[in-house]
Amino acid sequence: MSTSVPPLPPLSIDRAAGQVLMIGYEEAPDAALDALAAGRAGGIILFSRNVASAGQVRSLTERCRTAFGGPVPIAIDQEGGRVARLAAAGLPAGPPARAVAALGPQAVYDWGRATGRFLRDLGLTIDFAPVLDVDTNPDNPIIGDRAYGRDPDSVIQMARAAIRGLASAGIQPCGKHFPGHGDTLLDSHVDLPWVRHTEPRLEAVELAPFAALAAELPAIMTAHVVYPAWDAAVPATLSRRIVSGILRQQLGFTGIIVSDDLEMAAVARLAPAGELAVRSIEAGVDLLLCCKRQQVWEEAYDALRARAATDAAFRARLLDAAERVRRIWCGHDPQR
Repeated sequence: MSTSVPPLPPLSIDRAAGQVLMIGYEEAPDAALDALAAGRAGGIILFSRNVASAGQVRSLTERCRTAFGGPVPIAIDQEGGRVARLAAAGLPAGPPARAVAALGPQAVYDWGRATGRFLRDLGLTIDFAPVLDVDTNPDNPIIGDRAYGRDPDSVIQMARAAIRGLASAGIQPCGKHFPGHGDTLLDSHVDLPWVRHTEPRLEAVELAPFAALAAELPAIMTAHVVYPAWDAAVPATLSRRIVSGILRQQLGFTGIIVSDDLEMAAVARLAPAGELAVRSIEAGVDLLLCCKRQQVWEEAYDALRARAATDAAFRARLLDAAERVRRIWCGHDPQR
């Protein structure tokens, strides 16, 4: 008797445009839940502002699954240290990645497994961790001790342990921020950073953890950072050379490519939300984060639909992205 899973029905353009959007909200979740139910969004990302208690999060994630009609990607940034969202639900931030790494790979694995179990119990499916950035710049305002180390080998060893720990608990990890945010002088939440190293240096340091761990990750998040040695015109999220050329083709990555938040100033100042959404998908991104404002995710959805309706090549790229997200993340039911 065959145990193969029957193929999913093909996606319409409207459903594909929603499937590639992971949205967040500021206050009540009603509009976000309505977007899931209508197929105008394909996932939810939670922040501290959305978390009141463990029971409230469990109820919320169940409402998300009901609205979507089945398994739906529900993500959070739970790195520990400065980036931790679940204190109100009973999970303390704990030490940053750098401090856990000082205890060795077993401690990092244990952190991943314990964190993953907590997330899974709440109904979450994805942790936007581990950080794969190499902390080579002591003046970096945004990475620092979020990184596992100051050299690629340390980052690879520790991030691999975190990946395996999270996965052992049934949580899908996502490495970030491709191709490396460790040597910036600016925070991409507030400005557009540049990393001006030569291509050999970028490949030896920044790119090394992603190259080593690409085959072990179901998802990788892009950086809103410009790397002029590869593409001086646009940040990585919008660069076909970096996303499709380096990550997809050179490194052979077959998982989901996720944009960092399209509301961050580094890219939001470059173009309207709809244009950013279209250009990111064209570059090779599969899933777009719109982490706060309803207006942003609605503009992104409308722009994706409009471009797909008139551009056959873009329509094929959008459908490819949506199918990859659906195949890898929408079959990941935390209740199974």
